[in-house]
Amino acid sequence: MDAKTPPSADRAHSLAMFVAVVEQGSFSAAARLLGLSPSAVSRTIDRIEVRLGVRLLLRSTRALSITAEGQAYLQAARRILADLDDAEQQIADQGAPRGRLRVSAALSHGRLCVVPLLGEFAALYPHILVDIALTDTLVDIAAGQADVAIRFGPLADSALTARKLGETRRVIVASPDYLSRFGTPQVPEDLHHHNCLNFNFRRVEPVWPFSRAGRDFALTVKGSIEANNGETLGQLAAIGVGIARVGAFSVVQEIADGRLVPILEDFNPGDVEAIHAVFVGGATTPARIRAFVDFMAGRL
Repeated sequence: MDAKTPPSADRAHSLAMFVAVVEQGSFSAAARLLGLSPSAVSRTIDRIEVRLGVRLLLRSTRALSITAEGQAYLQAARRILADLDDAEQQIADQGAPRGRLRVSAALSHGRLCVVPLLGEFAALYPHILVDIALTDTLVDIAAGQADVAIRFGPLADSALTARKLGETRRVIVASPDYLSRFGTPQVPEDLHHHNCLNFNFRRVEPVWPFSRAGRDFALTVKGSIEANNGETLGQLAAIGVGIARVGAFSVVQEIADGRLVPILEDFNPGDVEAIHAVFVGGATTPARIRAFVDFMAGRL
């Protein structure tokens, strides 16, 4: 370390170098990114491992692999660097929210409900760069894979902070054409004779909940197609393939246009899912995250 370089600055530089090595997959690729020599990058990682007394990376002639200790160090490094960047950016712009904001949202809800609001958010916060990924795969917020995730349904216990943004009810729908060809189910048990389109998320069994005379129950249904998002299931139902149970937000237009018809509403058990924004909370939560969560809570 240069005698004129403060230890804290050298430590931050080492953290950034370690993150670059893991994300780039090699010392040489990280060196090119950082404008350094591969040997300089390798020596820095060696010094970190010596200081910690553990192996963070396993080196071979073909590839690098990260150890359990390295994974824990990576999570901490990403969080520290993000906090440092946010603190510097806030001070530079007198506290105005700024910086890259990585958002994860579900495919259908993101496209139909979140993305249409981003233009307004960008106008309100011009110094925030929104980096949004639409996926139904759960990202690991604690591991630094995203800053905010918008999630549906019950949340697992964790150290993360969750703020409720709203709710969406589930609705069972079919097209008029399908119902004219195969008949309209009058009671839930009639679904056993219909093509019920399902989500392909891993679960014990594909069941649809109902209520009759104050008693809740569930039916196992079967169909010819499964999908990972409600928008696809709604589209399939709208072209007469079968019956789908989806979030109402994903088929609002189709119902309004008459392309889909809600059915079995008298047996709907109040099938509602909460929508939450999930993020790392606390006093050090970056201003850009707080701004985005507050904005979405107000709009959704």
